[in-house]
Order: sequence, then structure tokens, then C-alpha cells
Amino acid sequence: MSAVLRHQARRAAVLGSVLAVICGGIGGAVPAAAAENAPGTVLSAAAAVLPPELTPLATGQRISYASTNVSGATITVTGLVLTPKRQKAHKTVVWGHGTTGLADQCAPSDHLGVFWPEARAAIAELLNRGWTVTAPDYQGLGTADAHPYLIGGGAARTMIDSVKAARALDSSLGTQYAVDGHSQGGQGALFAGELAPSYDGALTLRGVAAIAPVSNVNLLAPLIPGTPGQGYLVMALYGLAAVQPSFDPLTVLAPPARQRVSVLQSGCLYEILAEYQSLNAGQLVLGGSLPQPVVNQLAQYDNPAQAAPSAPILIVQGTADEAVPYDITENVLLDQLGTAQPVTFVPVPNANHDGAVVASTATVADWIAARFTA
Repeated sequence: MSAVLRHQARRAAVLGSVLAVICGGIGGAVPAAAAENAPGTVLSAAAAVLPPELTPLATGQRISYASTNVSGATITVTGLVLTPKRQKAHKTVVWGHGTTGLADQCAPSDHLGVFWPEARAAIAELLNRGWTVTAPDYQGLGTADAHPYLIGGGAARTMIDSVKAARALDSSLGTQYAVDGHSQGGQGALFAGELAPSYDGALTLRGVAAIAPVSNVNLLAPLIPGTPGQGYLVMALYGLAAVQPSFDPLTVLAPPARQRVSVLQSGCLYEILAEYQSLNAGQLVLGGSLPQPVVNQLAQYDNPAQAAPSAPILIVQGTADEAVPYDITENVLLDQLGTAQPVTFVPVPNANHDGAVVASTATVADWIAARFTA
């Protein structure tokens, strides 16, 4: 949910206060299919065009690599590996981007228009610390699969496997890594912290930083119909359908909303938000409210903090966030994270959803550095 409701009316307060060149310089042939490879296997790599803010700081490769979905099937995903040009600390930090959309043109690794400004700022700070940064697109963005939007376990796998892929490209990288993400990526980062012990193999997760992470969807989703953020809910319904083929979003969406679903393939975040923002609740979903079974399924797949975290956690949250409510993060999510690992909470006064990322780049990087040296 990157850049959420930036151009939208104040009514949103109700939400909370709610592959190209084969293996570049690596050599070797690309395997015929991801299914033949272990998670993290690099399938292709090519020089990447980076945003101008990052070009002086890093060399980049756009890669495709093997990962798994929430059902355990092997899939192909894409993303970036950014190697700092100057100092090099031989550690890896994963950047999990916020919402870009559902279609292939919404993959940040080769579409700079959805490589959001706040992501560029966060990654620049990480590169300045000498860390290699991986930036996965997530399943289905840039590949033939459907994008399981907000399915946290799927994003977590692409994040962890991106570290394995980076180490396959650069043998000097050690096993220590951290995960850092915003909104959808912050949610995925929390899931990665829960999944790591059973999934990351020889890697060592040192910390999880989550900026305005999506959580408690069972509380938020029912409040969205009739608000300017309705495009997020439509995307979430299609994300659920990507992992539950028996669920058809068209059985929940009202006719005016159904007539607009083509934007999910023709546009990205802002086009989707604009297409849906003017509908009232009854025009978005049948009867004006989400069926409780659908809410329950969204919570099952989308809510982090359903398992104990395996590494220290940093939560950053803007007090003026217009998409991920501050109160939900502070008063609900923090309690749900429990005491199995240290949890540090940093409120950012008066910061909105994206502003919290920009304002906290040094804070987050300092915290990660402390985890790497602990």
C-alpha cells in the first residue's frame, strides 16, 4: 500500500482514527524451468537500469530466481540485486516495497514509474551503509503468475529467497541478513521473521524492520467500502483469489465495481485507486459490506503475528498515516507481536504513510547496523 491515499479526501481517516541476459557475468545456462531448481537458484541475470538516486551508489542486476508459493510449489520470481560501489559490508538487507499494483507493468525492478520515491530513499541509505540490497518484485509481478497481493507468506518467501539468490551471484556475501519493508513490504517482512527458522536454511536473520506494516485486516477491511481507498480492497480480494481458486471476487463485488476490474491489468496503484474511489459502499460490494467468511479468509492469509517472531523487530509508524492506522499498529499489533523477541516501536510525529519511510531512513539503518553487530 505504498503512497496510500496521497491524493485522496480526508474521509480516509475512517480507516483508522483504519529476464534477458543469461547470468550476466556468472556464466552457465539458465535452467529450463524454476521447478527444477531449489529456492534461491538464479535463473537469469542482466544489468538493470536503476533510478538516478541509486545509480551513483550501486550496480544493479535484474534477476529471475526460483522461489515457492504458499502451497509449496516452485515458482519463478523477479527482482533486483544492488551491490554498493564503495564500501562493502558483505551483508544483505532485503527491501520489501509497498503496493504497486497487480499487473506485470507494476514490477518495480523494470518499471521505474512504480519504484516509489520513498523506496529509493530507503534503499539509498542501506547502500550507503555498505550493504547489498535485494528488492524482490513479489510473486506474479513480472511473471505469468497472478500476484497474491497481501498474502504475507508468499511475499516472505520471495524476500528470503532473494538473499539466497544474491549469495549465488556474489560469493563474498555472508549468511547474515535483515529484512526491511514498507506497508505491503512491512507486512511481508513480519511474515519473513516468522517463517525464517523453517525456510531460510543456512542464512541467519538478524532483524526485521517494518514501516507502517499492514496488519489486522479483519479490523480494517470491513471499514473500507465507501471510502477513497476501495481500490486496495479490490486488490486484496484478487490477492485472495490467487491462493484460493474457489473464491471468485465477482461474487462479492457489486455491478459497478465489476465493470471496473479491467483496470487491475491496465493500470497500477494510482489508476486503480482513482477508478474505485468515487463508489459508495453498495456500489463496491453487494449489500454494502463484506461477508464475514471473506473477512476471515483475508485475515488468515494477510495478518502477521500469527506465529512467534524469530528475530528482533523494529516497527516504525507515522502518527498521521492515512492508510495504516496508527492506533491499530500501536495498540493492537504491538501486543500481538508478544515478547518472544525484542520489539522496538518508533512513532514518527505528523508523518503520513510514505513520509514515515523518508523520515526514518537513518533510524532504520542504524537499528539494522546494531543488529548486525550484536
